[in-house]
Formats: sequence, C-alpha cells, structure tokens
Amino acid sequence: MLRSETSPYRKAMTMALAPLRFRGVPRRSRLVVIAVFCLCFMLFLPRHDLGIGKTLGFFLFGPGLAGSHGRGTPKIDILRFVDPLIGTANGGHVFPGASLPYGMAKAVADTRSPAENAAGFVSDEHQILGYSHMHDSGTGGNPSMGNFPLFVHPGCPDDDFTKCDYSTLYRGTNRVPGSVYASPGYFSINTTNGIRAEMTVTEHAALYRFTFPGTDHINVTAYEDLPRESKIVPYSPLIVIDSLDLSGSRSNGSFAIDPKTGRATASGRYSPSFGQGFYDAYFCADFRGADIRKTGTFIAKNVTEVPKHSDIVYHMGSAGTWVQFHKPEEHAIMARVGISFISIDKACANAEKEIPDFSFLRVEKEARAAWKEKLGAIEVDAAGVSEELQTTFWSGLYRTLLSPQNYTGENQLWNSSEPYFDSFYCIWDSFRAQHPLLTIIDPEAQTEMVRALIDIYRHVGKLPDCRMTFSKGYTQGGSNADIVIGDAFIKNLTQGIDWDTAYEAVVSDAEVEPAAWGVEGRGNLVSWHELGYIPWNDNDVNGTGPHSRTISRGVEYAYDDFCISFLAEGLGHTEDASKYFLRGGNWANYWNPEQRDVYRDHRGEVMQTNFTGFMQPRLYNGTFIYQNTRTCSPIHDTHSCYYDTGFDTYEGSPWLYSFFVPQDMNALIKLMGGPSRFVERLNFFHTSGISYMGNEQGFLPVYQFHYAGRPALSSYWTHQYIPSLFNATVNGIPGNDDCAMGAFSAFAMMGFFPVAGQDVYLLSAPFFPEVRIRAKIPGKWAVIRTKNFDPERKAIYIQSATLNGRRYDLNWISHEFFIKGGVLEFEVGEEEGSWGTRAEDLPPSYATWEEGGEPEWLRTIRPGGEGKADGDVDEGGGGGRRGDRS
Repeated sequence: MLRSETSPYRKAMTMALAPLRFRGVPRRSRLVVIAVFCLCFMLFLPRHDLGIGKTLGFFLFGPGLAGSHGRGTPKIDILRFVDPLIGTANGGHVFPGASLPYGMAKAVADTRSPAENAAGFVSDEHQILGYSHMHDSGTGGNPSMGNFPLFVHPGCPDDDFTKCDYSTLYRGTNRVPGSVYASPGYFSINTTNGIRAEMTVTEHAALYRFTFPGTDHINVTAYEDLPRESKIVPYSPLIVIDSLDLSGSRSNGSFAIDPKTGRATASGRYSPSFGQGFYDAYFCADFRGADIRKTGTFIAKNVTEVPKHSDIVYHMGSAGTWVQFHKPEEHAIMARVGISFISIDKACANAEKEIPDFSFLRVEKEARAAWKEKLGAIEVDAAGVSEELQTTFWSGLYRTLLSPQNYTGENQLWNSSEPYFDSFYCIWDSFRAQHPLLTIIDPEAQTEMVRALIDIYRHVGKLPDCRMTFSKGYTQGGSNADIVIGDAFIKNLTQGIDWDTAYEAVVSDAEVEPAAWGVEGRGNLVSWHELGYIPWNDNDVNGTGPHSRTISRGVEYAYDDFCISFLAEGLGHTEDASKYFLRGGNWANYWNPEQRDVYRDHRGEVMQTNFTGFMQPRLYNGTFIYQNTRTCSPIHDTHSCYYDTGFDTYEGSPWLYSFFVPQDMNALIKLMGGPSRFVERLNFFHTSGISYMGNEQGFLPVYQFHYAGRPALSSYWTHQYIPSLFNATVNGIPGNDDCAMGAFSAFAMMGFFPVAGQDVYLLSAPFFPEVRIRAKIPGKWAVIRTKNFDPERKAIYIQSATLNGRRYDLNWISHEFFIKGGVLEFEVGEEEGSWGTRAEDLPPSYATWEEGGEPEWLRTIRPGGEGKADGDVDEGGGGGRRGDRS
C-alpha cells in the first residue's frame, strides 16, 4: 500500500533520472549506468524522499529481502506495511505524523478541520494552518495540544512583512492534492504556496525541512483563492511562530526572538482536551539554511519589528514571533524545535542534545530503527496474505505504540525517580486491548506504565482513569486502572513495581469516595457497599460527579472489584479477597429478568424480539425503572450517552452492557436461557445493527461465543469485521482510535484476544500462516501456526489444535505461553467443527453470583413501581422516567 493520497512517484523518478539523459554514449552502456544508478539510488536515498527508495527496491527485488524468518520465509522491511494515514478521516482522530514509540515529540501538519482535528491532521481538503510538535493520537473530545505551530510563507506581498498573514484566522494554505506522505518517524506535505514541508523527530525535539521552488518570485495563489488580490511574491521566506494551541486554550504566556541568531522561544499555559486543570508548555526553535533579514513579534493583526519579546495575559488568539530570511542558498530552511514541560531552558537543551547536527537523515534513520526494534517483537509468515491485510495488521500494531506518551524527566508536578507516562486516553478504552497487548510485546514499557500509575497515586491520591497533559481526565466508567494493575500482577510483570502501594491504590478506589469522582475514583460508594448497586435516585453526599451511567458504572465497578480480589489473594489479603470477589457479583443486581426488547420499526409500529432479561437501572427501593434496551446503539439515539449523559449507560446500550460479565459468564448464560439462547442473542446483537465496533466495549462480545462452546462463531465475526471495518484506508477504523482499535485488529489477526484482568486469551483462526511473538524468556518465541492456511479466507474454523506437539482442546490459553514460548498449531476448515466446544474446553467462569444470592428484600421486589412500566416503549428518546435524583 502506498502511504500517499495519490502516487507522486512518476514525477519524482522523472526528476531523479533527468541527469542521466546524456548523449554520445552507446544505448547498452546507458542502460548499464542507469541500472547501477537505480541500485545506488535505492540503497542510499533517504527514506523520506517520497518513498522512492522503498518502491524501487520492491520493484527490483520483490518483497523478500536478505535474512530468514519464521520457517524460512523471506524477511521483509515491515515498516513498508505501516500506513500512519489509516484512521485520519471519519472520526478516527489518528495522529499520522512523525513520532517515536511513546514519544513526546509528535510533529505533523495541522488542518482546519472542524470537529475532526483532535490529532492535528485530517485526510480531507481543509487548509493547513501550521506545523506543530506535540499531539495525542486517537482521542475523542476537543483537539489536543498542537502548541507553538510554525507557519511558513515563501515571501510577503510587495516584500512587506506586514502584508503576510499571521493569525490562524487568515494564514491557512491549501495542500497540493496527492502530496501527503507518512511513514514511521516521517511526515511530508506540499502546499500550494510552493513549499514542501518534511518533519522527523527525536524524543523531545522535532526537525523540519522547508523546501522552496527557488525562483526569484513565487506564485502563492496558483491553487487557492485568497481574500486578498492575487500576487506574485518576492522569494524571501518568513516563518511565523505562534504560541497558540489547536483548541485555542492558551490563557497566558510569553514569547521572544533573538534578532542575531533567530532563536525563537515561547511559553504558555493551556487547558487539557478532556479534563480539568491546566498545564504549562515551553518551546525553543533554531533555524539554518539562510541569513536573517528581519525579526519581530505579532499579536493578532498587529505585526511589528519591535519589541522582540512580549508577555501574553489572557489573550486567546494568535500571538508570537516571526523571522524573515534572505533567499536560502540551497532553497531549504531547517527548523529545529525543542519542547519541554519544565522550562524554556530545558526545551533548548533538549533540542541541542538530541539534534546537535541538524541532520535530517540521521534523525529519521534513528526513528525508523526505533520502530523496527519495537515492532520486531512480532514476526509473521505472510505467504498468501494480501498487502492490504498486512498493512492493516502492522499499522494497527504501530498505533498501539504511539501512546501513552513517555514524559519521564518532564514531569512538571513532582520530582520522582519513577517513570512518568501521560496521555492515558482513556484507561476505560485501553484496558480492554492495548495494555494487554503491550504486556506481551513490550512488557518493559507496560511495567513502566504501571509504575507511573502507582506514582500518580502517591502524589495525587488516586489512580487515574483518564489523564492527559498533567491533568485529571474525566472518569467514563469504573476505576479501570485497577484492572490494568491486576492484569500486570497475574501476568508476572514485576520489575520495580511496588505491589504494596499498588494494592493500597486499588483499595482506595474500592473503598474511599473522592470529593470529585467525575475525574478520579468511584462515586456512590455508600450505596455500592450497602445495596450492591448504584440507585438511579441515589443521594450521594460524599462526592460530586454526573449522577448517571448507573448501569455501566455498576457492572464496571463489579469487574474492578473482581480483579482486585485476584491481587488481594496473591498478596495474602485473604479476607479482602473474599470481599471483593463477592462484590464482583454485584452485576446481577442490575438484571431485570422481565425486561423485554421492545422497539419501533421504520413505520413507527411497536415491535418486540423474543429476548427477555436485560440490565436496567434501579431505584433506591429496589424497583427497576426503564431505559430503552437499544438506546445509545447505532440504531437508536446513537450519540446520547456520553460523560454528562442523562442515561444509565455510557457510549453503549443496555443490550451491550448486558454482556459485560467476563467474571461470571456461566451465570450470565444461564440468565439468558442457556448456551443456545445465549448464542442466538449474541448473534442477533452482531447482525441487528445494535453492535458498534467504534467503541472498545464492543471488542469482547466478538469473542464471547467461546463461553457458550461456539468458538467458531468468534472466528466468523473477526473475519467479518476485518476487513469490512478494520482495513487499510484512511477510513480504516470504525471509531476514534485511543490506541486500542489497532490492538483489537492485531490480536484478532494473530488468533487470540485477551480477557483483560484474567489470565485468559480466547483463541480464534489467525489471518496468517504463522505468527511469532518474542517470549519473555530470552531466545524463545511463542509461535501460532496454521498448517493448512487458506489464503482465500474460507477455512476460518479451527478443527483441531496441538500445543508443542500434543493435542490441545481448550479454546483459550494462558499467559504462560507468552512467557515460556512454544508452538500452538491449528488445523482449520470451512465448516464449524467440534474443537473447543465441550464444557471442559471453555474459558474459566467464576461463580461470583448464584441465583438466590442477593438480599431477600431485593428478591421480593417485582419490576414496575416508579417510572414507566417494564417494557413500555420510549417514544421520545429519553429514559421515560418520573421522579428526580434528590
């Protein structure tokens, strides 16, 4: 797959081969010289030049390069299958720019894309506003960071610096169609003002190369309509350095320009994109390639040569510095940008330390090497697998390594010898797939993230559920850092983790309600402890937060407590282990066995399926009240259940949350009428339009057929969702990424999926003949092999399996496989077989609840009472309730 909007290779090759159009040399000799030139061109051309070296190499030698891999298959450059542009449209919010794994510096072109540019760049037709150096990837909410953007003019009308555009309101320029190119550690784009912008990064610095046409005058209006008269500007580049961020949140700050050296510095105070508080950021830029003509500052439209520095106090618009250059001798200007959260001096020091030589080639080469090393934890035999599927797989893995971001050494809040990671957007999303994947492929980084979470607890007093730019993010559901910590414990991540403090932190979540549980911890804990559920009309006097999402928070609190019980047991807290295990059964207190699935069809007629029994909200007196079972699904009130929702589920319907009982699937299946009825219901969920794979809670239901003895259906649905929803287009993920969408597709394509918080991976048919995952024991690999792999993807049902040569009938496997290594081999077929279907083959289910186990007074309460009668149709899209939440 070519990582560009349209291929510019023909033009580039024409330019590259132009010097070889010599005469007076025999034709055969010309061909030999050209062949040698092409070989050298392929080997030595920097990777960032439109990807020509990669394409020539593929053309001349095919996909196989030197070396061996797997069972003797050719080893390939896996980075050619990474397309950072996947998910940069249609709400994916993926960051496609230059970054290192978990890198703090993230450089990309920022676009004027309403409601879409959360990560800076969007694959659409909106204008380019500048090039900035810090971003997040895959988030929802408002645009994140994008601080201190650079914007480049090739010259100013009438050679008058005051006539250039400085503010984001006016300075946008169009992109040249088909010019965008992205690969790991590199991003480039051409704009219609004649500039080619390329960027690469280190950990805390970005390096830009701005290339100009080189003519004495430049036509800046050839491709765009500007509000001013079209002009041909003199060639004298001017770079604007704005102190604004993407969301325009800067409240104050400062900026300065050194007229002799051109060094630009700035600071600012900004707001987080999905949380409360503020953070400070610092910037330092140096330039090479041309002599300085003029420098100055600007605030909005007020542009001057003096003063050379200024403070900003509550000015919300564009403000900063600018530097104008004489004509560059090589027609390119390099901009080196250092960033920091500590000080301007630290930002300058970061740039000077990491990019002392302004070498674009070196920096990009080292960035690519870092990505190869991280992704090298996995190898695949891709014989017969399409390039699109390979691109989907490797690009998904790549995205899982973009965040959380490693801010170790840049913590502006406290001094600590512990690692510090930020950009947990949000653990509610990432605990389900991303963190379990990192536990396998990058356990060192995952261990550091766990240590960072514990250190946040030490200094803030609570574990985060969402955290960004040193700020508390909004809590979407449970206290899901509990699951991340519990998952790390049972999977033997130990290096440097203080488990006593970790346990103290998760117990604080379970027992101590914070004053503001909307941004940390849990709310409604008195009722949770006494009643075993969160009443819809609860009077919580101990803390504040949105009194909503009682179902989704409740089933998540139950699973959080269940995961804490494993940690308690392992650390010797036996009584606590029993208490939290029993609280893990509180999910059943939301189960209304008489709730029907009633809805209106497209004609407005009342319809009803044959499914009865759903999670429903409850009043303090135990009475169930009604939320439409389909509310907040793609077919009913899709966008009604967010953080400040009035409903009882978050980003999903009661249909969805009625499946969220990973701790006690046996009990849930029994409540739903047994295995056959459970399978019927789960299939209906996936076929009716109620399921939505754009949110991470939709991942596990793809695999829950395993618990009813039908693992083949899990394989069927993974092969339906990939590639229909997860593919190699710019629209190639179904929702904003949160670095978890790629984790789902990567897991599914490798042939297993985690039940986060448990030592369980559910097995399905892989998308490759062989996958090799580096095990924790040095020199060992966990190998998943399909010995009769079907390239047509018709044989997707496991018929039998062996583990290290011995028959293996379980439809799941434990983490020990990824620690010790081994060979898990599948035989697949086109029809569902009997493998993994017996009761003894199923994943573990823990009896956290048994019928009759709830308090007597709850068992005697019948559905009905206050609110709409059970099963009544919600006509207005609301919950149909009466009463208030006093």
